[in-house]
Amino acid sequence: MENPRHWRIRKQRYALVGEVCPHCEVKIFPPRDVCPNCGGEAKTQFAFSGKGTVFSYTIMNDAPAGYEKNLPYAVALVKLEEGPIVTAQLTDLGDQPVEIGMPVEMVTRRIRDDGDEKGIIVYGYKFRPAFASQH
Repeated sequence: MENPRHWRIRKQRYALVGEVCPHCEVKIFPPRDVCPNCGGEAKTQFAFSGKGTVFSYTIMNDAPAGYEKNLPYAVALVKLEEGPIVTAQLTDLGDQPVEIGMPVEMVTRRIRDDGDEKGIIVYGYKFRPAFASQH
């Protein structure tokens, strides 16, 4: 992936910034400028909380080129509290099994590096089990 693209998508990759439709209030991620619900123009930025639940998941035992050192790893469909469903790798699981309905929260983690002399390290969102707050 080229450098300019990293800069264009940094808000959605690092902070889960999408859009909200001013016509029907549907939250949209990733941003696409047209509401998938009502078809209206939607360019108002919206920052998602990063909290959600595992909607579905799979364990990857075969990875695309460049991601082999992470095997095995879990990839989930995460339903965000605000509505959209995103695909993301799960991290920080330890021995905890993944379960549908499991509460998760977004964290920024290393995704990959470009493997050449440019030295580009790509970070992005992943989700980890949400820890109950201590009272």
